[in-house]
Amino acid sequence: MSTTTPPEPRQVRRVALASGIGTMLEYYDFYLYGALSATIFGSLFFHSTDPAVGTLLALATFGVGFVARPLGGVIAGHFGDRVGRKSVLIATLGLMGAATVGIGLLPTYETIGMAAPVLLVTLRLLQGLAHGGEWGGAAIMTVEHAPEGRRAFYGTWPQMGVYAGIVVSNLVLGAFLLLPEDQFRSWGWRVPFLLGFVLVVVGLYLRRSITESPEFTRAAAQAQEPVKVPIVEALRTSGRSVFVTFGAKAAETGTFYLITVFALTLANRESGPGQSVALNGVLVASLVAIGTVGLFGVLADRVGRRPVYVFGAAFMAVFAFPFFWLVGTGSSGALWVALVVGLAVGHASMYGAQTQYFSELFDARVRYSGASLGYQLGAALIGGFTPLIAAALMLRSGGEPWPVALYIIGLCLVTVLVITLWGRVRTRTTTPAPAAGAPTAL
Repeated sequence: MSTTTPPEPRQVRRVALASGIGTMLEYYDFYLYGALSATIFGSLFFHSTDPAVGTLLALATFGVGFVARPLGGVIAGHFGDRVGRKSVLIATLGLMGAATVGIGLLPTYETIGMAAPVLLVTLRLLQGLAHGGEWGGAAIMTVEHAPEGRRAFYGTWPQMGVYAGIVVSNLVLGAFLLLPEDQFRSWGWRVPFLLGFVLVVVGLYLRRSITESPEFTRAAAQAQEPVKVPIVEALRTSGRSVFVTFGAKAAETGTFYLITVFALTLANRESGPGQSVALNGVLVASLVAIGTVGLFGVLADRVGRRPVYVFGAAFMAVFAFPFFWLVGTGSSGALWVALVVGLAVGHASMYGAQTQYFSELFDARVRYSGASLGYQLGAALIGGFTPLIAAALMLRSGGEPWPVALYIIGLCLVTVLVITLWGRVRTRTTTPAPAAGAPTAL
């Protein structure tokens, strides 16, 4: 990054907090929607005499959000690279909040018939579009404000918001699940979605008060005119960086959905400790990860982003078989150890280095578009399908988890190879390139 007057520490912290609140809302909704899709949304929004069919249809609407994420990243990246990061961050948070509250207010199939599932899919699509643009803006805005030497640490604040969203959604949903079943089905499930409005108000207040990214401002001042189609320019000039971002995302997103989603399925088997034990384990693991991801960010600032990221992917490759062995013992304590180690060590180490690493792969003029495309394609194509692939592999193996462990090892090896072979790039700047022999960023 080029040398500039560092922003005031108070402004840096405000930007980081505003970014973290946005990602917190994303994953607060993610966990709420996923849990309710697998339980009551099928009977509430889809007319079917077979409850299993209704549940499958409800889970399909969950997948719509993943399909929309790359498109959302491209749209938000286009305006974020042309108009500015701040305005897009405000727009994505507002859209996410409106869609989340809209789900909480949505009439059911019994009230409005087929319009209910149509509206539910529409709102889920809007959430996916907002989600696709949110991470890139939040991560890049934070990194571009952060002082030299602490960019990876401040870049973990949006990542902390992901873990915090899981924690808050678990606590809120758990509280309302204490209601009698008829009350929860009639109105109790709506309140957690409506409470998301509080996060929206706080996030919008913080985002309206922050300054525009200094790197975007400088890039805009140096350029004669904005890049006409940033995504095309990113693919033309930084196609390898998009590929590296996608490849690096493979191990991180695959392990995340394995730990937070598929492990719940394993725990709910006849010999397992039960889904409630697993949910509490994910809650504890997320709380621990909020702290460890910051520590890995500090480490990434000291030793470099690539070594920390590669460590995380390699660790999860080694831990894949022990993870399934611990989960398969049927012991609550062993399950919790697997979840905490997997999420707070393996996943958090990759997450701690990710924001700064992905940002420095791209020039500021196309950074929002390029980083968002690689990130969201990885999330949609690998993260979104990992639970389904894992379930299919176990079905073919007669319930044995070893094929899933091999699948995770494969994803981790892809990430290690991509980062090692193609991931070493110069720190992208908007100023002339450094002279030959100048040090390059890790």
